[in-house]
Amino acid sequence: MASIFSKIVAGQIPSYKVAEDDNYYAFLDISPVAKGHTLVIPKHEVDYIFDLDSEEYQGLWEFAQRVARAMKQAIPCKRIAVAVLGLEVPHCHIHLAPINTEGDMNFAKPHLKLDATEMQAIADSIAQAFAQL
Repeated sequence: MASIFSKIVAGQIPSYKVAEDDNYYAFLDISPVAKGHTLVIPKHEVDYIFDLDSEEYQGLWEFAQRVARAMKQAIPCKRIAVAVLGLEVPHCHIHLAPINTEGDMNFAKPHLKLDATEMQAIADSIAQAFAQL
């Protein structure tokens, strides 16, 4: 059965896309820990990140690096934090989140609730920065 992320890639479920190429897709987390919290996934569905073959694994991280650079340009922050947890959705993914303190990347704290207009504006600003890289 296809994961929710595979359904997003297929266009069956909407997302706030920030970047895409032939193999990878990046979109805003709908329950963000920070404004701009982005998920980066391979389009090919694999549950566990370390089960990716070496080429796809390296490509995923290179794509995530480009997304993180775009995020840093689009969103005022000190750093883009990264986390790989992978328990909540059986499709490997990298969390990227703009942070100013380490506490900003705390998944245990209440997540933000942003309206669709703000989410789209954030996605558009990251996408525009990504396109200029």
